[in-house]
Amino acid sequence: MSKKINWAILGPGKIAKKFALGLTHVSNANLYAVASRSLDKAKDFSKEMGADKAYGSYEEMLNDTEVDAVYVATPHVFHNEHTLLCLKHKKAVLCEKPFAMNKNQVKEMIDFAQKQDTFLMEAMWTHFLPHFQYTAEIIKSGKYGKVLSMEADFGFDAPFDAESRIYNKSLGGGSLLDIGIYPIFAALSFLGKPEKIKATAKMADTGVDARCHATFIYPENVKAELYSFVDKETDVAATIKLEKAEIYIKPRFHNPSSVVITTPTENFTKEFGVTANGYNFEAEHVGKMLLEGRKESTEMTFAKSLELIEMLDSVREKIGLKY
Repeated sequence: MSKKINWAILGPGKIAKKFALGLTHVSNANLYAVASRSLDKAKDFSKEMGADKAYGSYEEMLNDTEVDAVYVATPHVFHNEHTLLCLKHKKAVLCEKPFAMNKNQVKEMIDFAQKQDTFLMEAMWTHFLPHFQYTAEIIKSGKYGKVLSMEADFGFDAPFDAESRIYNKSLGGGSLLDIGIYPIFAALSFLGKPEKIKATAKMADTGVDARCHATFIYPENVKAELYSFVDKETDVAATIKLEKAEIYIKPRFHNPSSVVITTPTENFTKEFGVTANGYNFEAEHVGKMLLEGRKESTEMTFAKSLELIEMLDSVREKIGLKY
């Protein structure tokens, strides 16, 4: 593989555009190809985002020997199928979150990647953002003592439409997998695996969760209150209370942001001066992993993805959401 990674995008939707924009800020990346089931859609995306090639079939793109890595950006329900297809062609895969619909599917993907000796990573882009890594490091350092509690929310108001990706059960709709994953991932990153999980939800007419509230309970009664809504706009902020300080990740906490730390004696804001949209950091990391010849991320590990899907499965079970 040359020093430049030839990226291909499978599924040219909204999130794929953000990723393509992020790639323009990565020195070792080239947006080489895009594939859609509609050649016209692929051509439009290619023209707008500057890809070298457009394909009207996933297989055709995966047969292109110039493709080094594929970003899978199709709806959740197709992640397992499309990731396995890419791995079958021995293409490195960065698959959009959630990795898949449940732990069994995630395990199948990981096992097949290992069998194929091919790189695979879940695209949890927030993990790689400087402000998020800074927060995790500050908490881990113990500088401000132990975590006492945490709260994080993610909500937007989407008008009800039974056919839309947000509310359609057959497309993996609902707040939990789409955006609830971010507060849950923050809790996993800052506090680790909980001892106990409680959860409640308000269901939409299509049988998916319009609202979800999960409580993660840790030793010494430390709690993380995690909220997601697709029928209500929220701040999309995160607050972590420690023994000697409070950390506030400004809205929107899952995007490039800044961190406010308040102690009894001071209050300061840590800015990070990120000029790109943030998707560049995960793409840069994948490029580094590939150039080092790795088959698994040193950061967004398989173990972390398995822990994350276990939590999502547990919350789903408690709110009675079955796909």
